[in-house]
Amino acid sequence: MAAAEQISGLTAEQMAFFKAQGYLLIPGLLDVQRCAEVRDLMWDALPENAALSRHDPSSHVGPFSEFDQDHDSLHVREGYRWLNRRLGVHPAVVDLVYGTALTGIASQLLGDTLREPVVNGTPMGSRGPAWPGGPTDPALGTQGARGVYCTLPYGGKAREPDRCHTDGHPFQLGVVALLDETPSDGGAFKVWPGSHQRLFPTFTLRYDQPRIPYYDHLPSFKGIVHNQAYLSAIDELNEQPPIECWGGAGDVVIWHHRLAHMAGHNYSNVIRQAVLGDFSTTSLDTLRARPPHGDMWADWSKAMQQSAETYSDAFARQQRLPGATSQT
Repeated sequence: MAAAEQISGLTAEQMAFFKAQGYLLIPGLLDVQRCAEVRDLMWDALPENAALSRHDPSSHVGPFSEFDQDHDSLHVREGYRWLNRRLGVHPAVVDLVYGTALTGIASQLLGDTLREPVVNGTPMGSRGPAWPGGPTDPALGTQGARGVYCTLPYGGKAREPDRCHTDGHPFQLGVVALLDETPSDGGAFKVWPGSHQRLFPTFTLRYDQPRIPYYDHLPSFKGIVHNQAYLSAIDELNEQPPIECWGGAGDVVIWHHRLAHMAGHNYSNVIRQAVLGDFSTTSLDTLRARPPHGDMWADWSKAMQQSAETYSDAFARQQRLPGATSQT
C-alpha cells in the first residue's frame, strides 16, 4: 500500500452527503505514482505506428483518424473515445481500484462481504460490445475494473448539451478515479445530485433491469427497456445542471448505482484519463432481481441506514453543490 493513500475511511458528514446526493468527491485518495504507472500502460498499449503520440500534443485532438480507429470491444478507439478494457484486470489497475483505500470505503458503505476482483481475469467487453454493435452487455463476465477510459479533446467541435443516463449492469457502488490533471470542461465525469433518490423507485428491479433481444429488423430497442416513469425523470433531469468531477491525479468520485451521470464533453486541450470500476457484495445475486422498496438503503451498512443526511453548507460547497444549503 502506498503511503499517500487515505485509509481512515469516511467521516459521518461524508457518508451523510453521499446518502443525500448520491455522489462524493474525495480529493487525493489514490497514490499519484500508481496513477502514472497506469497512464504508462495506456500509452504502451497503442500500436507502434499509431498517429496518436504521447509526446505530440497536437495529435491528441480527436476524433481518431481512420488509420487509428479500432472497434475491438476490449480496446476501443473511435470518435473521441479511447477505452482500454483489457487493463481492467491488469495487476496495476486492480491494485489501484481495489486497494486498501477504496475497498475500505466500499466496505464502510456496503457493510457486507465484497466481491473480489481477479488479477488477469476476464476483462469487461470479452463477450462483445453492447447493442446494437454486438449481441451482449459488455459487463458480462467482468472480473476486474471496467478499464481505463479516455476522452480526446474535441478541438473545434461544436458544443453539445449534457444528457444523463444510468448503467444497465448490476452493481452497487461506482468509482471514477482520475489518472492525470483534468480541468473544468475537460471531459470529467458528471453527476446529477440527488437523482438516485428520484430514479431508484422507477426501476422494476432493485439492482438490475429487464432486457430483450436485439434484432436488426426491430431497431427501436437495444436490449434494455425503461418504463415511462424513468424516461420522464431522465427528461426532467436533463433540464438541470450536473456536477462536474474535475480534478487531479488520484482524485476520486464514488457514486450510487442509480445516480444519473454521463461522460463529460472534452473542450480542453488535454486528454481526459480515468479508470472506472464497480463494487458489489457477494449477496448481490440474491438482491438484484428483488423489487425496489421504500428504504433504498436496507441492503447497505448499518451506518448508512442510520445516517441522518446532515451536512454543512461549507461541505456542500466543497462538493460543488450549487446553491448549497444545510440538510437537516
